[in-house]
Amino acid sequence: MLHDILNAHKPERTPATASVISLGQVWVDIMLGLGELPKPGGFAVTDSVNPSVGGSFRVLQAAARSGSPAKHAGIVGTGLWSSVIRDEFDANGIQHIGGDRLDADSGFRLVLNDGSDKTFIATYGAEAQGDERTFDAIEPQDGDVVHISGNTLMDHSAAGIDGFLHRAGANPGKRPYTIVLNPTNSLHLVSDCLIEDTVLCRPTWSCNRQEANTLAERLGIPPMDDSKLTIGGGFDDAMTGLCDALGSTLRAPLVLRAGARGAWVRVPGSDVVHVEGFPVKSTHSRSAGSCHTGVMCAMLAQGWSLFDAVRIANAAASIAISNNKAGVPDCPPVEDAIALIKRHEEHADESAEVQA
Repeated sequence: MLHDILNAHKPERTPATASVISLGQVWVDIMLGLGELPKPGGFAVTDSVNPSVGGSFRVLQAAARSGSPAKHAGIVGTGLWSSVIRDEFDANGIQHIGGDRLDADSGFRLVLNDGSDKTFIATYGAEAQGDERTFDAIEPQDGDVVHISGNTLMDHSAAGIDGFLHRAGANPGKRPYTIVLNPTNSLHLVSDCLIEDTVLCRPTWSCNRQEANTLAERLGIPPMDDSKLTIGGGFDDAMTGLCDALGSTLRAPLVLRAGARGAWVRVPGSDVVHVEGFPVKSTHSRSAGSCHTGVMCAMLAQGWSLFDAVRIANAAASIAISNNKAGVPDCPPVEDAIALIKRHEEHADESAEVQA
């Protein structure tokens, strides 16, 4: 499966400029470090303040660092936070091809970090003020990968997503482009009609264990029972079972991420395959799921198989966790991820020779 990776040979990409296009939302995160959260009516002083651009920006940044043209098709407003977003787009080579709002600023999130848990407070802005026409002008070309974030399914922009899905049709084999969808833990806020249309479109799903359980519950599939998992075992079997049950119901490719344990991948008509991850020292950082998704999207746009794309994304996510900036995983250039894979494979070969 990794022959091409180990020989540093990229697969041929039919369209030379295949892009990663995100229909997701972008906002500004302001992380405040606190010793502990104050009680209602209380007072606290932050240890640190770390602003960063969040949402689908992290997916697009990872795609750009992986060598693919990255384009944002969501809405950006006008104002202080919007200026921060546009500056980061320019700095990271991300092209904004979506709508602009002159009458509203983009939103921001306060992230209160006490060292063990994070509490989020959202202020929605222009990014959430779409309608059924929001994505009408988006026409993906051959080989493009279209990323849809679960957050976009829960506000006014959801109508635009639904319209795009209807244009994409229910047969992925007839689409010249690939759709990759990240669900959300808040799927209970998504309408039954949109859930149905999303499933019928049969995108490639990429989700963590919590998102997969939430999706399974909405689809009537028994979720993973975490209470039965032990430190010594059971996790891999449970993830395989969840991936198989959910993938069978979705009738679409499914990537079930699990951090350092890698990911479980199922494509229609095949068994679940575990793609090993890369152990990394635990840190109090945010999830590297956006990095993983962005790298995977870029690799798919460049012609890699889903399994190889996930393997490279696993490596990139592990580096991102290790090299986090103020708790925000920082996605590396794709060359670093491939180099990590090579080192692991060479070490495995050496160990096999010693045992022989």
